[in-house]
Amino acid sequence: MDKPCCSHDKKEPEKPKVEAPAHGCCAAKAPTTAAAEQGCGDDNTSPAGNRVEGPVETQPQAGGCCDTPTKTDYMLWGSLTGVVLGYAYYLVIGQFSPALMDTTLGHLGHAIADITNTMAWGALLGVFMVALLCKVPRELVMSILGTNGGFQGILRATGAGLLLDLCSHGILMVGAKLYDRGASTGQVMAFLIASPWNSFSLTLILIAMIGLSWTLAFIVLSAVIAVITGLIFDALIKRGILPQNPNTTDLPHDFAFWPTALQALKQGNYSHGGLWQFCVDGLKESRMVLRWLLLGILLAALIRTFVPADYFGTYFGPTVLGLSITLLTATVLEVCSEGSAPIAADIFNRALAPGNSFAFLMTGVSTDYTEIMVLKDTTRSWKLALFLPLITVPQIVIIALALNGF
Repeated sequence: MDKPCCSHDKKEPEKPKVEAPAHGCCAAKAPTTAAAEQGCGDDNTSPAGNRVEGPVETQPQAGGCCDTPTKTDYMLWGSLTGVVLGYAYYLVIGQFSPALMDTTLGHLGHAIADITNTMAWGALLGVFMVALLCKVPRELVMSILGTNGGFQGILRATGAGLLLDLCSHGILMVGAKLYDRGASTGQVMAFLIASPWNSFSLTLILIAMIGLSWTLAFIVLSAVIAVITGLIFDALIKRGILPQNPNTTDLPHDFAFWPTALQALKQGNYSHGGLWQFCVDGLKESRMVLRWLLLGILLAALIRTFVPADYFGTYFGPTVLGLSITLLTATVLEVCSEGSAPIAADIFNRALAPGNSFAFLMTGVSTDYTEIMVLKDTTRSWKLALFLPLITVPQIVIIALALNGF
């Protein structure tokens, strides 16, 4: 008699095969085993042993959104070293040798210290929010987001994107999972567009650097672009121009929001040790955010030091040429949302170009090649991935020109 495919014999179990990650530091990872490939593993069965249709659920990776615990994060430690050295130079030299502050190193150290002081309180509150979000079960987030298309579903996806505190690369993992769970393509696109720089931490940072009114205006305008983009994607899919999402998996039918939320609250550890671990987890989970934030501080400080104010105003000013250069720079410069925030603030304050500042933040999201490649791998469609910049960039240009006073 032939043995069943999952029979328990004494042979050595096959080692799990892990697929190579998709393009981008934060591409969704979906490990598979040989047994799962044969349809025999427990990965896609219910507790009762019945087969469950739909994509296989995988456990989230440990650590941050782009966690690679076996490798040294050279960007994080290199950027941190640069910021610490620059800040230390500003403190020590400024205290004991003020004349040396009128040098290139002095100006660089002063710029690093000034940007760091401005962003520090927002970053600390952001770490707290990341730690808090790590404790929220994913099912609660999915139940709020919903998996139905239409205008209301896109509004929920946009709202979830605005509230979720993750880096623009890390958010791709969540977006890919939403697509696998059965969210409409319009919802996924609205979620990705609304999310990256509208997180709680970056909102606080932008408030500190460009003011409350302009920050709120940027958030509202980005949400408008997200909703319009989602509706356009769903309309194109309905007409057959773009492929539909083949996944139909939804939340369990017996899922109840409030019992799940209350259960999560009861399971929380509120002791001193638990609160300390809460803070440690927040720092660990914020590693990807902090690495790009530190890199952004260095880039913004270098711009302040080596790009004269008149050049900055000329090439990134509120003109058609300035907007074109801004769009090109945001497309070429591979910087995560946390790194782009201080640069966008400099465009706002030094070039006096609010439209270009908004365009820099938004274009970095809609034209990011990592995001496009992950979308292609997730949806199995080049056309769908390339339609993201095709639909969003014209909207960004129109709004940027309006903000610049054209």
